[in-house]
Amino acid sequence: MSGEFDGWPQGAFDVLLRLEGEPSADVRRECRREREELVRRPMIELLNMVADADSAYEDFSVWGYGDVLLRAWQRQSAIVRQARNVELGVRFDLDGLEVSLAWWYAPSVQIERYRAAVADGGSGPQLAVIVRKLEREGFVISGDLLKRPLRGYPADHPRAELLRHKSVIATRPLGCEEWIHTSAAADQVLAAFAQLRPLARWLVKNVSPGGSGSWDG
Repeated sequence: MSGEFDGWPQGAFDVLLRLEGEPSADVRRECRREREELVRRPMIELLNMVADADSAYEDFSVWGYGDVLLRAWQRQSAIVRQARNVELGVRFDLDGLEVSLAWWYAPSVQIERYRAAVADGGSGPQLAVIVRKLEREGFVISGDLLKRPLRGYPADHPRAELLRHKSVIATRPLGCEEWIHTSAAADQVLAAFAQLRPLARWLVKNVSPGGSGSWDG
């Protein structure tokens, strides 16, 4: 383990403020080491602490300064892989923490499995219940959707909206309270991951077989 997680220091917000907007290449270069220490390192320590609490979260990656797309300097992202194309996510930025679960960039075989599982009389209603519960808990459900109802299914299918999905993303901001400066931030992430667990389990079982055994079944 790289170190004990004690939350993000106030300096993490200060360095992100310096990098807000479109900072020059010189500013980004000047802030690189400070950002690594104050912004990225706590994310690594957080994910290590989360993995220590539950081995289902051991396979994680924390993006480096230049590893992701435009304006990566403004946010620190990490993913926890659950199966092929199924990932839990954590993001830290000036608004605090956000957690997510995404099934995305899926090959056609996974999309067909998803549609079959949604249409099924057993797994389909189960997914609908999971999604409604997450929405009540404050998660926003989104993803790439077909513009029209899926061909081959009636327009009034009880799960017509879910059938339109080509990806499924659930996100919820955790905010930026005083706990973000303490190890209690890990508890916030673990609690959110627990809320997402039924959806992750459903996706691993029905859409992306071969994921972590602790999520199957």
